[in-house]
Amino acid sequence: MPRAVAGPEIERLIQLLARVPGLGPRSARRAALHLIKKREQLMSPLASAFEDVLGKISTCRVCGNIDVRDPCSICTDDTRDPTLLVVVADVSDLWALERAGALNARYHVLGGTLSPLDGVGPDDLNLKSLVERAHGGAVKEVLLALGATVDGQTTAHYIIELLRDANVKVTRLAHGVPVGGELDYLDEGTLAAAIKARTSL
Repeated sequence: MPRAVAGPEIERLIQLLARVPGLGPRSARRAALHLIKKREQLMSPLASAFEDVLGKISTCRVCGNIDVRDPCSICTDDTRDPTLLVVVADVSDLWALERAGALNARYHVLGGTLSPLDGVGPDDLNLKSLVERAHGGAVKEVLLALGATVDGQTTAHYIIELLRDANVKVTRLAHGVPVGGELDYLDEGTLAAAIKARTSL
């Protein structure tokens, strides 16, 4: 077992950083060292930002997004199209779609996907309010922006059944060849999905 090279406070910082997705023990050590070296420019402002946001974070009661206000910034944005509702599994998916800048819609965060093996059932997801929003009258299209995994597709099929009696068009993201993708490097499942979802020009 490696011996500690710094005091317990620094070791605790490293251990906490190692819990952040994408950071392992070695990356956490490098990040901690960088923060310590740049404590005036980085560590102090970061600690202040953490303290400032900690008590203000809330989950939007309308869509499930994370923000410092409730309803969130997206739900209170009057310039967004209220007729298009984009359903995502997690807040990270919402943020990814917003980075792409291809939609000016409203969102609905499920809080995960159906996964019987992991014990995640319909009651564990934010489905009831989705059905209510779809039946509310303003929404005309529900876009299922769920992953192309087994759990994502299972969830999509379940939602399609839930919304069968709603007066909305249900669509999903296209699956297949990514932009810049070479056919030779794609797996068979991706190629099959691309062929199935082909469009006329």
